Amino acid sequence: MPTNYKHETIVNADVESTFDWFEHEGSFRRLMPPWEVAEEVRADDSLEVGSQRVFRFPAPGAPFFKMTWVAEHTGYEKPADNKAYFADTMVKGPFWKWNHDHFLTEVDGVTTVVDDVTYSVPFGPLGMLVDKALGGSLVTGRISSMFKAREYRLKRDMDNHIKFKHIDRKKILIAGSSGLIGTQLVAFLDTGNHDVWRLVRKKSDPSKKEISWYPSEGKINPSEIEGFDIVIHLGGVGIGDKRWSKKRKAAIRDSRVDSTTLLSDTLANLNSKPDLFMVASAIGYYGNRGEDIVDENTSIGDDYLTDICGKWEKSADSARSAGIRTIHTRTGIVISAVGGALGKMLLPAKMGGGGPIGGGKQFMSWISMDDQIYSMYHLMMSEETEGAYNLTAPNPVRQKEFAKTLGKVLRRPAFAPLPGFMMKIMFGEMGVKLTLDSQRVIPKRLQETGYKFTHENLGPALQDSLGKWR
Repeated sequence: MPTNYKHETIVNADVESTFDWFEHEGSFRRLMPPWEVAEEVRADDSLEVGSQRVFRFPAPGAPFFKMTWVAEHTGYEKPADNKAYFADTMVKGPFWKWNHDHFLTEVDGVTTVVDDVTYSVPFGPLGMLVDKALGGSLVTGRISSMFKAREYRLKRDMDNHIKFKHIDRKKILIAGSSGLIGTQLVAFLDTGNHDVWRLVRKKSDPSKKEISWYPSEGKINPSEIEGFDIVIHLGGVGIGDKRWSKKRKAAIRDSRVDSTTLLSDTLANLNSKPDLFMVASAIGYYGNRGEDIVDENTSIGDDYLTDICGKWEKSADSARSAGIRTIHTRTGIVISAVGGALGKMLLPAKMGGGGPIGGGKQFMSWISMDDQIYSMYHLMMSEETEGAYNLTAPNPVRQKEFAKTLGKVLRRPAFAPLPGFMMKIMFGEMGVKLTLDSQRVIPKRLQETGYKFTHENLGPALQDSLGKWR
């Protein structure tokens, strides 16, 4: 027998704006639960009948086995008389049946979105019995968490878009669009009606709004990047992906400095220059600072990572000298369950192996993924902003507190210590710098611009990222 599930979301926007958010391809990525390691295969930029959205995701309990979900739209009514509607059905996927209706109704400028889902679990009555025996956690609990996450993302995205609704939409070019941050940034900007293009290191497909460049070879076609309002560079070889051999260190440096120099020099010589060049950086700029409170006025440190960050930021000087507003985003640990530092911590933490590393007194400066995206957007759209900004939450924590909070959210113990020398043995210099250095960084300049954080404290940020609300 099919099961019915309903979820209601209240959005502080009119029905036309809310429906338009759903109609963009990026909404598909933004609505994906932040703890799901999902691969987007195809997403038609439409909700009209016959359009499809396809993605792959790891099977529950068998992460190496990928399952495919194909959703086809079956109903579509554009906003009229303060109402709108669209529907989709699963034509391929893990359920025996999945029909999803979306009802949008506006009253006094506020839109109510009702998700009405009818589904049948695999194996029919037997599947229902198993789900009930587990207290509904196998299927119903996952669905409930998914829609709660969707609610938060929709409301927050709409609130942040509305802040700058009065400003003309931008034509934006992004390098590093397939990375952890870039994937979410592209999706968010797309849902805000911006014209988003990707700078890719492969043969481009203009129909997908791609432009090719080959920074390791110093190749880029200036004529193809004329006329963009904003250019954002997020690319670079992963710092924490492998041990730091001499070759790896060179790759980390060159992938940032050389590519930024190429892009900066090219932008500086365009006839139609962008208004903004935003370049990723990192709080590694400050080095190991112990107990000191660090803000953007703090001097650069003196080690391998600080040297890279310093050269990375200086490599944008030609764009700055050409009169292009230039911003460096010094990002901390981005809270994401599907990658980065937290992604590496999850497995041992879930097994009860989380705990203090090297005593745990070192400070960790973090930022939620939503705040990472929203703060970048805030800086992009605030024309008076320029220079370096720390993208970190206002409340950094010691590593032992981070481990304790993560364990509490996961309902797992977090007391197993890991001596600092073990990090040196297991990961070499990379492990020491990324886990034992202390950086108590605050976002002074960002807060002075009026930015309000979605997640000021670690607990709620982890709960949202992992879908573990109490």
